[in-house]
Amino acid sequence: MDIIYEDNHIIIVNKAPGEIVQGDKTGDRPLSDMVKAYIKEAYAKPGEVFLGVVHRLDRPVGGLVVFARTSKSLTRLNDMFRKGEVKKTYWAIVPVPKENDALPPIHQSIRLEHWLVRNEQQNKSYAYDHEVPRSKKAVLDYRFLAFGNRYALVEVDLHTGRHHQIRCQLAKAGFPIKGDLKYGARRSNPDGSISLIARSVAFIHPVSKKQIHVEAQLPDGLWTALADSK
Repeated sequence: MDIIYEDNHIIIVNKAPGEIVQGDKTGDRPLSDMVKAYIKEAYAKPGEVFLGVVHRLDRPVGGLVVFARTSKSLTRLNDMFRKGEVKKTYWAIVPVPKENDALPPIHQSIRLEHWLVRNEQQNKSYAYDHEVPRSKKAVLDYRFLAFGNRYALVEVDLHTGRHHQIRCQLAKAGFPIKGDLKYGARRSNPDGSISLIARSVAFIHPVSKKQIHVEAQLPDGLWTALADSK
């Protein structure tokens, strides 16, 4: 388990792709249980350890997950996430389309606005250009950070938190995330992950009020190669 930051009120962990944040029907051990076990052992906590799940990442996605260690911080963090006071930045690897002339300049911010409908049976969201029944508005900004021969590195800032939002909206824009078969990638990644990570998180600490800003380390290979070419 890769702990990026911890204090008496919060703990931030770099989730590995394939791990689940909370328990589900698979019965696999969730990251939340691993964090509880770590706290119990590291701090010799008697009895049940409190840990609040503030937000989640999809199973094939890696990156930063914030947990609350106290009920006070959980209440405040939940409120901060709801109000958009926590800035989460994601990085993704997408294929470079053949029409390179149509690609925007590096670092040019582009806004995507769609209406997303979630299909529970398929565990998939569908993006529409206009409002449709049962849809929810989804907004994000993205920009290209680097181009390789076949793949590009993209940074995403979320303004809403919809089901599979980044995966769905980037695919709708013509940039399916590498390895994401569900949203149009041509082939899977060998480890079953998709090339999307929660790269950084920034917020005002819910108790101490100091500025918190942490980044997840990039995986080796294509991630670091593209990042080094920026």
